[in-house]
Amino acid sequence: MRFLTAIATIAALGYASLYALATFVTPRARDMSVTIPAQKLRPQPVEAASKNPKTAGAETSAGAAATP
Repeated sequence: MRFLTAIATIAALGYASLYALATFVTPRARDMSVTIPAQKLRPQPVEAASKNPKTAGAETSAGAAATP
């Protein structure tokens, strides 16, 4: 019985500390910037789109030829 009481006390202290942090601490608002690599900004060439039918743009370049 002592073991369960000790575990319950530790769990109650953990939940109480989480509740106190969530209630009394307010996060600071700050600006965030993310650097995007240039490769992600460039569109894919048409050759790559025709080789991979799941790529965006494949339906326009190879859609008529790939349809059975």
